[in-house]
Amino acid sequence: MEIYHIQNLSFTYPGQTVPALDGVDLLVEQGEFLTLFGPSGCGKTTLLRQLKPALAPHGLRSGEILFQGQPLSDLSPRAQASAIGFVLQSPEDQIVTDKVWHELAFGLENLGLPRDAIRSRVAEMAAFFGMEDWFHRDTASLSGGQKQLLNLASVMALDPEVLLLDEPTSQLDPIAAQTFLDCLARLNRELGTTIILSEHRLEDALPLSRRCALLDGGRLTLWNTPDEAGAWLRSRSHPMLRAMPTPIRVWAASDGQGSCPITPGDGRRWLATRLDQQPPRPIPLPPEEPWGAPVLEAREIWFRYARDGADILTGLSLSVPRGSLYAILGGNGVGKTTLLTLFTGAAVPQRGTISLLGRPLGQRPPEELFHGALALLPQDPKSLFSGGTVAEDLSQMEAEPGEIPRVTALCRLEGLLNRHPYDLSGGEQQRAALAKVLLAHPQVLLLDEPTKGMDTPFQDAFASILADLRRTGVTVVMVSHDLEFCARHATRCALLFDGTITAEGTPHTFFPQNRFYTTAACRMARGLIDDAVTGDELITACGGDPVSSSDATPPSHCPSAPEPAPAAPPPSPAGNRWLGAFLAAMLVAFGYLAWRGLPMLAQLAAGDWLPSLLWLGGAAFALWLLGLGRPGTANAVPAPTGTQNIRRTALLLLPVPLTLLAGTYLLGDRKYYFISLLLLLEALIPMFLRFEGRKPQSRELTILALLTALAAAGRAAFFMLPQFKPVAAVVILTGVSLGGQAGFLVGAASMLVSNFFYVQGAWTPWQMAAMGLIGLLAGWLSRWIGRRRSLLCLYGLFSVIILYGGILNPASVLMYQPYPSWEMLAASWALGFPLDLVHGAATMFFLWAGGPALLERLHRIKVKYGLSQPPGTQHRA
Repeated sequence: MEIYHIQNLSFTYPGQTVPALDGVDLLVEQGEFLTLFGPSGCGKTTLLRQLKPALAPHGLRSGEILFQGQPLSDLSPRAQASAIGFVLQSPEDQIVTDKVWHELAFGLENLGLPRDAIRSRVAEMAAFFGMEDWFHRDTASLSGGQKQLLNLASVMALDPEVLLLDEPTSQLDPIAAQTFLDCLARLNRELGTTIILSEHRLEDALPLSRRCALLDGGRLTLWNTPDEAGAWLRSRSHPMLRAMPTPIRVWAASDGQGSCPITPGDGRRWLATRLDQQPPRPIPLPPEEPWGAPVLEAREIWFRYARDGADILTGLSLSVPRGSLYAILGGNGVGKTTLLTLFTGAAVPQRGTISLLGRPLGQRPPEELFHGALALLPQDPKSLFSGGTVAEDLSQMEAEPGEIPRVTALCRLEGLLNRHPYDLSGGEQQRAALAKVLLAHPQVLLLDEPTKGMDTPFQDAFASILADLRRTGVTVVMVSHDLEFCARHATRCALLFDGTITAEGTPHTFFPQNRFYTTAACRMARGLIDDAVTGDELITACGGDPVSSSDATPPSHCPSAPEPAPAAPPPSPAGNRWLGAFLAAMLVAFGYLAWRGLPMLAQLAAGDWLPSLLWLGGAAFALWLLGLGRPGTANAVPAPTGTQNIRRTALLLLPVPLTLLAGTYLLGDRKYYFISLLLLLEALIPMFLRFEGRKPQSRELTILALLTALAAAGRAAFFMLPQFKPVAAVVILTGVSLGGQAGFLVGAASMLVSNFFYVQGAWTPWQMAAMGLIGLLAGWLSRWIGRRRSLLCLYGLFSVIILYGGILNPASVLMYQPYPSWEMLAASWALGFPLDLVHGAATMFFLWAGGPALLERLHRIKVKYGLSQPPGTQHRA
């Protein structure tokens, strides 16, 4: 029985002309273990995310995806959450709670399962994955392998029918990666869970797979069993043959007799048979490089993060010679990244000394340290990006003329320059970050997991880049889990364990002495060809010719194209019904007020102008709405114009002034709490109804919740400065970038949330309405305001003084005085004007300082996630 049937699936990201997926057809059977592989940027992650609608990226999509015979889009959110599990590449990105047991229960709680069922399911998962010893630990204290195992267990607690995994072992050490993959094989074998795995490291993943699929340039070019895939790649001399497990590569590079071996054990048996027929050829071992003067040296380093914490490094000593490639290996959490942090000077050891280029690290000023002496490529390359495109990011470095094009060509970034760094694949981000680091001209280059996310062809190109740097005298210190890469290209390898270096040597002395922490070639050739450490050496011993890295050509990319204009949303029938209901309520209210208006004429004759003006203004406002802004019908075809949207929103907000009028002159000064409650309901609920009527995406709700939290936290952070708050600035930026509805919701919700701490009682609905109107009007005026900083600041100043101050200042008069007068209102505005001026100036300050940057990020979120598109159309061609 099929679980997924993908039919002619194509997908293009916003602003791109080259599709990320191009006509993919794939059938996945129930209970299958399928591995996706291919070069970086070929579409593996895009395809996986298309298989879970909640994670599907925004863009132009065509084709069909069937899940168990029905369209995937018809699957309810609850069924989607429980039936389709997804494990991300980075373990930290998926953990949301502080305790292991709570993380296991989090998804079950969100599905609303009974408490007893949750306890039973959590206990079962903890026992199945062997988590009893760390069941009550903090998630932050876990190693990388434990975190990824916890993510897997949390997803499996939902009892999914299919499990999607996006390079889950890329940040794990070899032993933790093998443990994780063994758990996947057990889930597939014992529970029948369908596994779809995306991987670059195929040595351990491919032997577990029933079938594998090759994506290249967005096209599915291969879909077969692993042994047949090896034969197919061999027959075409395909560059991705270089990425296959060592047994397949050795078999393919020889005469290819016999069945294709997949595992090191199969390869060992095939190799023994091969050597019985033909003795091995001698392997030319690389000469050991002379030990030069050290450029980076650590002596008796002791380090711990907290005074009463455990020691991370315990008497560690090492010496890195000039021009070498020094690889530091070890399991997750042993202190490899900590050691690199000490080398940069960002942390200081409690004992011991570190010398760089012959001088103690503490004697070098930071500006000298990071300008020509040392550079670090961190494990997360995103921390280096600050520009809107790759080209803009590289241009921020101080480079000589012609140097940026040279580094761009060196790192193969020509087709990626116009793309945002965050939109690149993991391997592409590594290449872009490497280019930026190389422009710093370091003498010592520190690399933290540099091959993470890189495909094998570019790993070879990356190795040639490092070789070129070493020939110019640059010393490379690399922390890595990639044993195969270190065996092929490192000059010395060191194993970090228990806080110190426990083993060190050249690859040909370091790896053969290990049985588990070693290469596949060593396991395959142990006792048969003792000198073989890499697959290429084993191929040479068998009489084959190793595949040249120059044969690997990465897929090309095209520059970004202008973003197409978003389509206007169709009218909502539900929204029209609500508009009609509010219009009817408005007519009833005005009929009642007309009947009560006769006594007001007497007040007008007596010289009391205020009630009559309020009543006449409300009547004129209603006539304008009735004559010019009738709501559309359910069958209306034309999209509403900007003016129609303004009138419809005004219709929804009409009960607010009516309640003020009626409450002030009909209920008296003893009902102000009731008036405030009505204002809260009338000003906010209609907007929420309109917002919910268009069925917002969960990602849109997440962004609005984050902006609300940012505004509320900003109000709390500046509590000691009266009216000096960033709330209005955040609300204005939300309205300008995401629209008036979003601005109103963030403004209203931020005041409501923050008043849980400020406890302002009956003032809350007034503040919510006032701040919401600031965001609403910002959305209406966004086409004129745009990203111009001066207009943003001017709008911030006048909107806070006129709207927020104009509503909040007379609020006390309207709530507490039975018959307010013009003098009372004028006095309230005059008394509040100084604080309004401070509020306006603060809003201008925050808009000037952070407005353009936040607008740029919100615009990127809007385009990337399709928040400007009508619901239901963002994923269809």
